Amino acid sequence: MKRLIVSDADSTFFRQEVIELIAEHAGTRDEVAAVTERAMRGELDFAGSLRERVATLAGVPVEALEKVRAAVELMPGARELVAECHARGWAFGLVSGGFEEIAVPIARELGIELVRANRLEVADGVLTGRTVGPVVDRAAKAATLREWAAQAGVPMEQTVAVGDGANDLDMIGAAGVGVAFNAKPLVRAQAPHVIEDRLDNLLALL
Repeated sequence: MKRLIVSDADSTFFRQEVIELIAEHAGTRDEVAAVTERAMRGELDFAGSLRERVATLAGVPVEALEKVRAAVELMPGARELVAECHARGWAFGLVSGGFEEIAVPIARELGIELVRANRLEVADGVLTGRTVGPVVDRAAKAATLREWAAQAGVPMEQTVAVGDGANDLDMIGAAGVGVAFNAKPLVRAQAPHVIEDRLDNLLALL
């Protein structure tokens, strides 16, 4: 039976929150981290919190994104999970409230073709402090899961969604198998399944 596995990126597939790595180049990391934490706990509207955090990135040179990409570390078990999914003929996607500029190149290296994330606006070689296009929020993540399942011909009961924050709750609820990974208390309480430590622990669950 073919499956579709969709994972959140920041603090799930990646060890870090990418926006915090970019914020380091703007000197706003502590401020951004505090807002991220509240958003992931479900205390703030995600789209509003994203606008607030991205605004602090205005003026960061676009070249800094290369350094950020190089600094991103995969979660233990992430590479192994993708390899095993591909070996089994399962589709694998990353959907992120983070940024395409970081997620897409990393996904390509791992042979992941399904990626959806926010895009940073750039003008004159620097970040403007805004994003381009619709925000990838919790509703968009669930819609993406359904869209990719339909494209892959996978029934929803054979879909799996994995994430750590409040922004992932809709897709965790929509998936056939919804999984909280190293998750915030709110997500841990609401997700049907909970795994810790290594992302490829998902395989034992399935």
